[in-house]
Amino acid sequence: MKTILRSRIQKYLAVFSIFLAMGALIVGMVGCTTSRSSMEIWDWHDLDAIRDNLDASCLLMRNLDSTTDGYSELASETANQGRGWEPIGTQDKPFNGIFDGQGFEISDMFIGRLDTGHVGLFGFVSEGGVIKNVGVVNAYVVGDFCVGGLVGINWGTLSNSYADGTISGSDQVGGLVGGNGGTVSNSYSTGIVSGDRNAGGLVGACNGPVSNCHFTGSISGESRIGGLIGGIGGTTLSNSYSDGSISGSDQIGGLVGYSYGTVSRCYSIGSVTGDSYTGGLIGFNREMVSDSYSSANISGGWLTGGLVGQNRGTVSKSYSVGSVAGDLDVGGLVGRNYEGTVSNSFWDIQTSSQSTSDGGAGKNTAEMQDIITFSGATWDIIEVADPDNCDTSCIWNIVVNATCPFLSWQL
Repeated sequence: MKTILRSRIQKYLAVFSIFLAMGALIVGMVGCTTSRSSMEIWDWHDLDAIRDNLDASCLLMRNLDSTTDGYSELASETANQGRGWEPIGTQDKPFNGIFDGQGFEISDMFIGRLDTGHVGLFGFVSEGGVIKNVGVVNAYVVGDFCVGGLVGINWGTLSNSYADGTISGSDQVGGLVGGNGGTVSNSYSTGIVSGDRNAGGLVGACNGPVSNCHFTGSISGESRIGGLIGGIGGTTLSNSYSDGSISGSDQIGGLVGYSYGTVSRCYSIGSVTGDSYTGGLIGFNREMVSDSYSSANISGGWLTGGLVGQNRGTVSKSYSVGSVAGDLDVGGLVGRNYEGTVSNSFWDIQTSSQSTSDGGAGKNTAEMQDIITFSGATWDIIEVADPDNCDTSCIWNIVVNATCPFLSWQL
């Protein structure tokens, strides 16, 4: 099993087979820890010492930056023969403890490990690991596969955290987490993210639930590039959004590049550019999208849609209003609906400059701001006086004759 996982070929297989294999490995090699020693983190030396006690309960006691003791020899551009910070936790010896940042930040971390996988402040977090309440700021992180500003690969629980910086790698690259098989919630990332495959503003490749998260910045790559997540398999993404500039070649989405999961109550804004399978929300959908929307502006080639480039799953109670331009199989809502279904969903024929779609119903701008359009399609929607006073008793809110529907959680 380990030989397969470490092989060069396996790294470039579909992300979902990687997650399944690694998940089986983790279950076999990591057990629950019933007691933990405590560690207070005051400087970079203390942070580095976690690798010697991977089951510890750690408390960050202050902000760490380039002026903090230990930075030059542990986390700077000259540290470790120019490779910078050495990620905490490996596949053989993962982090299985609790790290509570207590609201403090870790700044100016440099990692230059182009030939290494599982790269981030933490490299490998196991099922028992917990990362929470911490920010990674002004980070520069370069790795090979499973590369993230905070965690390279997460099988544990990550919450109330954020990352900002420049992150790049080849496969499974994310602003916060490279590969996720655990849970990520109430977190965000900002900055510049780039990767060849499975690159996302927050998470590169995802096989565990993500909720209440967002990304702002820019993402670029080749295949499965998403504003929030590059590729999703067998999990859920909810109550999240992306706002950025997303560009790539194949399976490019304002929120998710490739989705084989459930996406609900999400939205995207910004701009999306791709060559094929390009969508304002999802480039290629193979599962379910519901109660979501996109106002991103889309420029694509083949299979381009305001919401979804190609749909082979289900789309319901969703809409798009961004401009849409493409060459072949272009739609205001869906570029091509192949063996999928689209129901109770709409696009703005005026703002999109598209009068047709392979699924959905086209409406003019006035109709897109009329509650009757949506209540008549069984949406869970209520009229409110202004966007700053949301009614959370319904999924959707609308200010009639002033706004399109918006999600009650977003403001």
